[in-house]
Amino acid sequence: MAPERTAFRRRDRTIVLEGSASLRTTMNHDPFKLSLGNFLSARESNDPLQPPPSFTNWVREQAWASPLYEPELLAAAEARTTITYNGKPHSVINLCSYNYLGLANHPEVIAAAQEALTTHGMGACGAPILSGMTDLHRELERRVAQFLGREDAMLFNSGFGGALGTISGLLRKSDLAILDNRSHLSLRDGAVLSRCRAEKFEHNDPDSLETALSRQRGRRCLVIVEGIYSMDGDFGNLRELIAVAKAHGASVFVDEAHSMLGCGPNGRGAAEKFEVEHEIPLIYGTFSKAFGALGGFVAGSKETLQYLRFYAHPYVYSCALPPVVVAAIIKALEVGTQQPELRKELWDNADYFHAQLRGLGIDTGRSTTYIMPIVIGERERMYRLCHELRARGLWVAPVDYPAVPLNRVCFRACVTAGHSRADLDEALNILEDTLAPALLQHA
Repeated sequence: MAPERTAFRRRDRTIVLEGSASLRTTMNHDPFKLSLGNFLSARESNDPLQPPPSFTNWVREQAWASPLYEPELLAAAEARTTITYNGKPHSVINLCSYNYLGLANHPEVIAAAQEALTTHGMGACGAPILSGMTDLHRELERRVAQFLGREDAMLFNSGFGGALGTISGLLRKSDLAILDNRSHLSLRDGAVLSRCRAEKFEHNDPDSLETALSRQRGRRCLVIVEGIYSMDGDFGNLRELIAVAKAHGASVFVDEAHSMLGCGPNGRGAAEKFEVEHEIPLIYGTFSKAFGALGGFVAGSKETLQYLRFYAHPYVYSCALPPVVVAAIIKALEVGTQQPELRKELWDNADYFHAQLRGLGIDTGRSTTYIMPIVIGERERMYRLCHELRARGLWVAPVDYPAVPLNRVCFRACVTAGHSRADLDEALNILEDTLAPALLQHA
């Protein structure tokens, strides 16, 4: 049953925002004109453990949007699943999952995890460098290195922590990190933690990168890009950006989180797809997307990884991946490489969904992959429409500022190999009935 319309009615009211100069104002105010960025500098209390009261009031004012986040998943992350909505189990077409190849639910992957649970127990119960390393971890390292044609690989228990740890472990205060301005927060946080100088260049723009590199002669430079950008759904402009970096003697780091196992003839990511693997000494990826598990990895030379094992703090000071997860990843890698038809199904579905969305006149930004932003551009309308879509059985993720620019707030839809054509057609019908009229009305 759809939520009552009164829940979505805009209510102007007077809200007192105290604290920093930018918030110290009283006005007739729509809470959807504020965003998370408005509360970063607020100091409304002497206790750093107390959130700004203005933030708490803001959350209360837009409380009807909160249930759209952190929904309870009541079943597996499959193409059709069940979540809690309005306090009840609710069947939905799932366009929120990173389970791109369906490996999270693959029977061989589940069987491998069950066997490891019997032989190795639940957790690693120690950091890799002290007591958490098992034969399964070593086997996965060997297989990842072999798969990517690298000398060695190391594993992280978190994709975010692995990217942060790799960047912060390699860079030093005198170095320069130059990041695409759409880079994931894990990469930016890694540069901040290293205390190096960090600069940005315009998204996928080789001229902008050229300008940034030209200003920094004499420093060690690392250019940081991604295989697929997780919010925009477009490929990194790897060939041109690598050429610019190479001309300046800068190294390149590619985060293949969303592209690994889903792209390239053999699944080795965007670097394989664009035939630049030999230009990249270090490849980073995660196990939480196409592998259907969790964690991250970095692959490169033995010397580099030997160094990283001591200086990447999320590796040194965190518990290792659970062996049960490692066994599942080993099998997922095996299935993902031996069944290329899964990648074909993923891209067939992505191409079909793209074409149909374009036919509906829906703005998908720069997307050319299986990740598709559905741009709404106005916050309150995005949340209202998201409720309507979810009530009708379509689960898409609302993406708000600062993850995307304020004028590009959107839904993010992820198409997978597990979606049938019937799933996608039903999703498109729901979008056409619900979303297209609202966008035309506000065009």
